[in-house]
Amino acid sequence: MTQVTNTPYEALEVGQKAEYKKSVEERDIQLFAAMSGDHNPVHLDAEFAAKSMFRERIAHGMFSGALISAAVACTLPGPGTIYLGQQMSFQKPVKIGDTLTVRLEILEKLPKFKVRIATNVYNQNDELVVQGEAEILAPRKQQTVELVSPPNFVAS
Repeated sequence: MTQVTNTPYEALEVGQKAEYKKSVEERDIQLFAAMSGDHNPVHLDAEFAAKSMFRERIAHGMFSGALISAAVACTLPGPGTIYLGQQMSFQKPVKIGDTLTVRLEILEKLPKFKVRIATNVYNQNDELVVQGEAEILAPRKQQTVELVSPPNFVAS
């Protein structure tokens, strides 16, 4: 298990940055489809996707959104953060095999523990794939927690 220490509101600074990386694997696409119920063939059927504007299968758009959520919840500010809103604009498709980097930057500290954060996602070629911004409620106090690993399971 991994221990993570959050950054409470008082310690957050405008311009503060953090990153979170994840490679997109076949298993991720299958599990995301099973969990979300989004079975669009552009994500799951190579033959169908080959005839689409993308010419190959692509990851679900909200898969990138889920990575943004993970970055905010586990990196900056970290555990204890509460999402209030998220704006996302999809710039480029995400493909199986891509390595995504979520880059977070504190944009503004607002009253009542609210914070605006830039939430941009880049692929391994440093191309912007998702441009976004979140508003969160930052943790009030610092704490260190152990991240719990999910159980091992297989999508059917």
